[in-house]
Amino acid sequence: MAEESDLEKTEPGSAKRIEKAREQGQVARSRELSTFVLLATGIFGLWLNAGPLSAHLKHVLSQSLQFERAAAFNPTTMMELAGKVAFEGLEAVLPLLGMMALAALAAPLMLGGWLFTTESLLPHFSKLNPAAGIGRMFSTQTLAELTKAIAKSALVGGVAYLVISRNVKSILALLSEPVRIALPHMASVVANCCTMIILSLLIVVALDVPYQLWSHYRKLRMSKEDLRQEHKESDGDPQIKAKIRKQQQAMAKRRMMAKVATADVVLTNPTHFAVALKYDDKKMRAPRVVAKGSDLVALRIRALGEQNNVPILEAPPLTRALYWHTNLGDEIPTALYTAVAEVLAWVFQLKQWHKEGGVAPRTPSDLPVSEALDPLEGRA
Repeated sequence: MAEESDLEKTEPGSAKRIEKAREQGQVARSRELSTFVLLATGIFGLWLNAGPLSAHLKHVLSQSLQFERAAAFNPTTMMELAGKVAFEGLEAVLPLLGMMALAALAAPLMLGGWLFTTESLLPHFSKLNPAAGIGRMFSTQTLAELTKAIAKSALVGGVAYLVISRNVKSILALLSEPVRIALPHMASVVANCCTMIILSLLIVVALDVPYQLWSHYRKLRMSKEDLRQEHKESDGDPQIKAKIRKQQQAMAKRRMMAKVATADVVLTNPTHFAVALKYDDKKMRAPRVVAKGSDLVALRIRALGEQNNVPILEAPPLTRALYWHTNLGDEIPTALYTAVAEVLAWVFQLKQWHKEGGVAPRTPSDLPVSEALDPLEGRA
């Protein structure tokens, strides 16, 4: 079957598909948003620490240019001086680097969240297919990225040109200013220029974030057949479930039939229903239903009872009441205690008669069964 086209995938991705894509490292990401957060944090940190940073850098510059003539010809001394200056320079920019490191960690939380997976590190040989690579080069995604890059370059470049052209005099004035004045002035000019350039990236971010979200969820769209297949995999194939249910019912029926041989009595309708009862006064509070069925199952229960010499009693109202108002393993309803007691008394007398002989016990009839428990119409 040919792969489904995007036109056929009209349904939004399910929660399961989205979660699976996330496990594979596929989440919505905007490089423009991350870049903006990093640059904005850098500019803010530069602006916030302009005074201490300029003073620190001034000290570093002064230390690096002041040394004795003899030290210039001593490599060891110069290396020590270079190391000291480098350490002081790192110390100067360390707060700014710390702020940007925190920004780099916080940026993913704004879109897609943090993601830890090794799926992207696994080799995928399909990516080595030249045809697929050429297809990606001329795909809609690549064209959109190219258009975005050109537009971003034009926008940022235009804003940079306007901002720098307006500050040309301030930049040139730095050449004639003393160092102690030029350094903070330079930091202020750079911060102002960069701030305006960074603000222009807000336009790019405002366009890129919705596009990345739309593109990500578009890739996860599913066809109706995909949804049906996923539902089948989640809930199980209906045909397989039906077979399992059928097997379970067959096993339950076999277990039920096996208990007929141990029953004390089998009550019949006589042909439509059959119910087998068991009572052990040492283990049970009341007699329990160990088997029941209708039509062919009822005939099978009756046949098994006859094969195992279980007493068979035709008691249509009582049989129907037990069939409709009990489940397998249930105790008989309280309202049927009297009727079932007469049946069990007959069973006891029947066993005694088989052992000792004499007059056969009278078969119970007209057992007391409430009409509410035996809705005869349409059931018999």
